[in-house]
Amino acid sequence: MKANAGTLTNFEVLDLLNSRGASNDTTRVIAPITTLEYKVYDYLMETPACTQTLEIITNFSDQCEDFKLAKAEILNIINIRPSSTVNLASILEEPSERGIDKKAKEGILKLVEALLPSPPIVEARGENEEEETEEGEQLATAVLR
Repeated sequence: MKANAGTLTNFEVLDLLNSRGASNDTTRVIAPITTLEYKVYDYLMETPACTQTLEIITNFSDQCEDFKLAKAEILNIINIRPSSTVNLASILEEPSERGIDKKAKEGILKLVEALLPSPPIVEARGENEEEETEEGEQLATAVLR
């Protein structure tokens, strides 16, 4: 990669971390990844980035040319994957001045729905961690008996 070549999508960052050896392996001792990189990896695995591919992103970016979107807006749409006009409105800068009306916003959302895969379904962490703790305690109790 070229240094300072431009902004990356979350997918590209996730792909880079995967290429460096990041994974969902709970031991995480083999890969030369820092703790901070694992935190970023874990976060990105809960975002739409984990269901995207380079082909999907390229296709979506090409299709967005008709809507007069800035590169940064396309990047944010890919990363956030807005599902409503309210979410999309927070991404677009001065849309009315650039001719992006309600119909264009709906077109962008239809494009998002058609081309960008749905984000992953993530369980609430607190509940899942409590279940794992209870199972671990039950297992530890069984071993001690």
